[in-house]
Amino acid sequence: MCSDCSSGRRAMARLLLTGAGLTALAACTPNPAQQEAPAAGSSVAGTSASSGSSAPASTTSSAPGSPTASAAPSSGTSAKSPSAPAPSTTTAAAAPPSAALRLPKQYSLNAPTSPWVIVNKHRPLKPANFVPPNLVQPKVALAVTGEAAQLNSTTAAAAERMFAAAAADGVTMTLASGYRSYATQTVTYNGYVSSQGRAAADTASARPGHSEHQTGWAFDIGDGGGACSFQPCFAEQPAAVWAKANAHRFGFVVRYPWMQHTITGYFYESWHLRYIGVEAATDMRKRGIATLEEYFGVEAAPGYR
Repeated sequence: MCSDCSSGRRAMARLLLTGAGLTALAACTPNPAQQEAPAAGSSVAGTSASSGSSAPASTTSSAPGSPTASAAPSSGTSAKSPSAPAPSTTTAAAAPPSAALRLPKQYSLNAPTSPWVIVNKHRPLKPANFVPPNLVQPKVALAVTGEAAQLNSTTAAAAERMFAAAAADGVTMTLASGYRSYATQTVTYNGYVSSQGRAAADTASARPGHSEHQTGWAFDIGDGGGACSFQPCFAEQPAAVWAKANAHRFGFVVRYPWMQHTITGYFYESWHLRYIGVEAATDMRKRGIATLEEYFGVEAAPGYR
């Protein structure tokens, strides 16, 4: 979710909302042959463990996981923000039973220290100003400095393994935006509200406390050369193509997949990876489930309530 993306990306979002955007988006995204099939019944659009009690997946799924990280991007860097949400007339689909309950190990969907915490436009972090206790800077190529170069320790370790594997395959990958604090989100979001109004701000920046970046379980990748950073055409860059095919091996999923905005609330972000653990990420891929909302059995969140 890139909060300081280019004007071209915002224009793209407006096109999507008016119905002309799919043509514009197709010019910058992979052709259909490169896309994974969406989960049945869906629209096309990260760990140290702690403890907890067993509960339905729509609330919690027992044993909360490890601390998450939340970090503010350094000044002058491109911050990540959501794309435009689906029209307000969209009705959120009822949540199916949690597919993740098939896994032997379960984690909380609410605790911000859990690798399965679900953060979206219906599910803000609690507490809203959560700060992960285990922020570290991963030993990977960085396109940012300061807090934006941090992740929680579990995500950082997994990212190091993934970046090394990508490099071994000849693919350069950079950390383009990591932790984002509640304070930074507040400044960024309020800036949009002041200049564009609240409705427009909600299409360009996550509201404070509603961003996965604050947990440390998520981060944005770049390709090393800066090509198409935070733009739809990044989907065609080697780093994005490699991540889409291999990220599950290291516990990551592409959090906002192609044409799933009516569920996730965000248009396709091929650069935004989210850690949920190798077992869950691999299970999602094998079973063709596109979104965390569907996998963990929580309601769709196309817009703020």
